[in-house]
Amino acid sequence: MSENLLEVKDLYVNYKIYEGILKVLNGVNLTVKKKEKVGLIGESGCGKTTTMKAIMRILPDNALIPNGNIFYKGRDILKMSDDEIQKIRRENISMIFQDPTAALNPVLTVGAQLMDVIKYSTDEELTKREIRELAIKALKDVALPDPERILKNYPIMLSGGMRQRICIAMALISAKELLIADEPGTNLDVTIQDQILRLIGRLVEERGISVILISHALGAVKGLVDKVYVMYAGDIVEMAPTEKLFSDPIHPYTQALFKTVPKLTGGGIPEAIKGRIPDYINPPKGCRFAPRCIHAMPICMKEKPPLKNIEDEREVACFLYE
Repeated sequence: MSENLLEVKDLYVNYKIYEGILKVLNGVNLTVKKKEKVGLIGESGCGKTTTMKAIMRILPDNALIPNGNIFYKGRDILKMSDDEIQKIRRENISMIFQDPTAALNPVLTVGAQLMDVIKYSTDEELTKREIRELAIKALKDVALPDPERILKNYPIMLSGGMRQRICIAMALISAKELLIADEPGTNLDVTIQDQILRLIGRLVEERGISVILISHALGAVKGLVDKVYVMYAGDIVEMAPTEKLFSDPIHPYTQALFKTVPKLTGGGIPEAIKGRIPDYINPPKGCRFAPRCIHAMPICMKEKPPLKNIEDEREVACFLYE
């Protein structure tokens, strides 16, 4: 039996809009093993959230999946019935979204929302008192003070950091095997963002569950995950163990991405990546990074480089390493 908990294979996702078809995901491949912590990094708009929404099967109605598979414990999520995928969302996989304000219902108390999640994430018959006790424990687990008071509050009465902790508590109730954290600190200041990421890291370690962490904070990813996938314009361009990737990035995009990060030790001004992510209606025929790449060759403009294993646990999609 495969040790992979999740396998995304050759996944393509398009969006149908008024102007035409947005070809966003361009054959994504990634795997998550049991109890493994995986990072996914890349510029805004490169398809990270679309990948995660495809895994959860919550893409909008205008999304099209012309090709690909998403295997969870050997079964294709894309071929599951609505009841089957609902059961997995209730009991196995959960997602923390970027904006906690949008993720919480403003007209229901925190307690009502949290207790609903607990009620529908188990097949056991629980009393109201037991559900309430589990809700209080869930808030304590994410280090929220005075959980009994917080249960009575509406989301608007709490700070952004507190709302995000509530979203984490909700997600962990149903994330028995896999937690997807989609830039969970985006709308928070850097101090609270660091606390949130460390909290997620501690909780998934304690519970022995797998996690996919999407983040712009490259330093936070480095400290929390076992391996990292680098995504550019709907393509996975590099994958490596975290330490190896950060000490020796080999894809031109990964190298350029790391140069944009300011260094605490100084050592020069961060360098912006010239150009922009391609137009998804009419993306480049070959490598999507080629128009911005200083190493681009004629073949890069014509053919898409395959993601190849070039050494132990390291993959790269670049003709420089053919």
